[in-house]
Amino acid sequence: MNLFLGEYDHSLDDRARVTLPRKIRQEITGTELVLARGYEGCIFGFDKESWEREAGKHLDTPVTDEKGRQVRRYLFAGAQKVDIDKLGRILLPAQLKEHGLIAREVKVIGAGDHFEIWDSARWTQYAAKLEAV
Repeated sequence: MNLFLGEYDHSLDDRARVTLPRKIRQEITGTELVLARGYEGCIFGFDKESWEREAGKHLDTPVTDEKGRQVRRYLFAGAQKVDIDKLGRILLPAQLKEHGLIAREVKVIGAGDHFEIWDSARWTQYAAKLEAV
């Protein structure tokens, strides 16, 4: 099982690509990722195996369950496959970049079974709330 840990500062290049931190890349099997709309304005990043496990959890919820349908729509409609290039970069799709209000500076954080990409300022504000709890 992959375990994504840590907090890393990065910047988008002029083509909206971000280089994934080496310690994050080491936990990824293969070169294909799924990026999805996350909660609190972040972008979720899953390697293929982790995404299939996460998707399976939501697909086990009966389609007759309204909350289950809502989560599925949110998660799957906002998800896209991306490839990691030879330099360890991924392209952030425009709709996800917009969802995360990401301009240039990003924070890539490990979140256990996935990683998250945040606008740096937004992460700083959110992290301060976490510390206050």
